[in-house]
Amino acid sequence: MLIAVIITFLAGYTLIVFEHPLRLDKTVPALLMAALSWAIISMGDLPSFNYDMEEVAMDSSLLHHLGSTAEILFFLIGAMTIIELIELHNGFSIITNKIKTRNKVKLLWIISIMAFLLSATLDNLASIIVIVSLLRRIVPRRKERIWFLAMAVLAANAGGAWSPIGDVTTTMLWINDKVTTVGLIKNLILPSIVCMMVPTLIAARMKAFRGDITASLNVGSENIGEKEFSSSKKMFFVGIGGLIFVPIFKTVTHLPPYMGMMLSLAVVWMIAEYTKPYHPFDERKRYYFSAERALAKIEMPSVLFFLGILMSVAAIESLGLLHMLADQLDAFFPNRDIVILLLGTFSALFDNVPLVAASMGMYDAPIDDRLWHFIAYAAGTGGSMMIIGSAAGVAAMGLEKIDFIWFFKRISLLAFLGFISGAGVYLLFAPYLH
Repeated sequence: MLIAVIITFLAGYTLIVFEHPLRLDKTVPALLMAALSWAIISMGDLPSFNYDMEEVAMDSSLLHHLGSTAEILFFLIGAMTIIELIELHNGFSIITNKIKTRNKVKLLWIISIMAFLLSATLDNLASIIVIVSLLRRIVPRRKERIWFLAMAVLAANAGGAWSPIGDVTTTMLWINDKVTTVGLIKNLILPSIVCMMVPTLIAARMKAFRGDITASLNVGSENIGEKEFSSSKKMFFVGIGGLIFVPIFKTVTHLPPYMGMMLSLAVVWMIAEYTKPYHPFDERKRYYFSAERALAKIEMPSVLFFLGILMSVAAIESLGLLHMLADQLDAFFPNRDIVILLLGTFSALFDNVPLVAASMGMYDAPIDDRLWHFIAYAAGTGGSMMIIGSAAGVAAMGLEKIDFIWFFKRISLLAFLGFISGAGVYLLFAPYLH
């Protein structure tokens, strides 16, 4: 049984890694390996070293892991819906319409800082969607635009690492009480800033960012529809306020974060129902600005992928394999910082969600231990080294058809320099912050 579960996991993970050549959505193998892994466990004999199932029945263990996974999924669904509601009312246009510069270096810094801050407030995936909308308005030539977008991916991943809602991996650590909001910000904001600034400083001196953009600001703007409605400003501030409220709600009530997200979603949804995008407004068009449409637009395949991958890792954890792996790594690498740096490097090749999920099953460190903060940083920023290593990179790849080899040849070294610089800053200051 043990070997069968391992083979199932490795086979499913291989299909996930090669989803683009196989033209098979990664959600399919994720769901397959989750269901098959638990089916194999239910039909086999439990090993003697089992950590999860010595005292409880298999179905209780399954329900326990499903509950933990559901907390993350409902949190993500709520956040995605709020972001889509802002987008339906063109809320982000109040930011994008303010940018007028044509100088490439100035625009690079504006885009990088914006991606960094938006990622911390929304998440790295949503911030890239906003950045793409902006860049298509002011950089109509794709060959120029993809340089800015690639750098935005690096900045978005750096920005998501220090915020509990900035990246799926940090959200997982936060929801599972591995880190606190204050602890995460205090320990990771400086390394994350360094991780963003180092590659941006280097890129600003590269040939690709010399001079001005080659077309007028008005070219191509008609294709994006960045019209600002009368409701845009209200929905932007209400939506962003709702997202920022979630960590505050958790701190005050000590309830799980998804409860705060559900409260924020309910308030934003209610306000959207009574808000007219423009005047006079035809009520027959209400659906196009409604939460129902926002829910229809969220990335359900991504939600199901997280369900599959998290439940697959839970199956491995239930067999005690992750604890065994942690013991082996500790024996081979006495310094755990090396293990975490390798985890960050692997997140460039493999999805960082299962890597972080595995790490939570491997270690039993207390809340806000430096181990968890370093894992949050490494997994969040290490994925920048490859275009497929993060949700932000995959979104950029899909929206602007960025080539894997192009990104590897031109951006990966910049991402590595940012990653290792931020890691060095963290290791330097960590003893004084804990």
